[in-house]
Amino acid sequence: MATKQEAPRKGTARKASSATARTSTAPRGFTASPKLSANLQRVLVDLIELHLQGKQAHWNVVGHNFRDLHLQLDEIVDAAREASDTIAERMRALHALPDGRADTVAATTSLAQFPDGLQDTSEVVDLITVRLNRAAATLRDVHDDVDAEDPSTADLLHAIIDTLEQFAWMVSAENMTT
Repeated sequence: MATKQEAPRKGTARKASSATARTSTAPRGFTASPKLSANLQRVLVDLIELHLQGKQAHWNVVGHNFRDLHLQLDEIVDAAREASDTIAERMRALHALPDGRADTVAATTSLAQFPDGLQDTSEVVDLITVRLNRAAATLRDVHDDVDAEDPSTADLLHAIIDTLEQFAWMVSAENMTT
């Protein structure tokens, strides 16, 4: 049984398109300066890259104590992904535009490229420790400028620094000897 389709009302298409072009007239509240936006973008790309490199390591780690490191890498990946989302959403709350596109991340991250192929667990420990410390260093590099403009955002950076530095200590302990 065929159903009769209702014809669109006149002017509906015009109203819909003008609604998408409308901008809010509500007050914006605190807006990030270009410097604050740039600092948060630096943090964002390093966290996204840490997430991606952690997953690369997770998939390609082999050797002694494989399973424990494999699982620990997933914890790091989850933390980096969550932190990148927190930073991107904070940027939007401050009316800044996060850019997490692959080409932007690859071109602007401060993390060294992760090697391809299989990697021994002891090598992955060192590679990931360096990357955790580098990502934490980016957050520390921008912290004072961020804090001067927006202490609330600096509080977010504190929590992420704590997490990354704790992971760096825990991962690096795998290769430590007494």
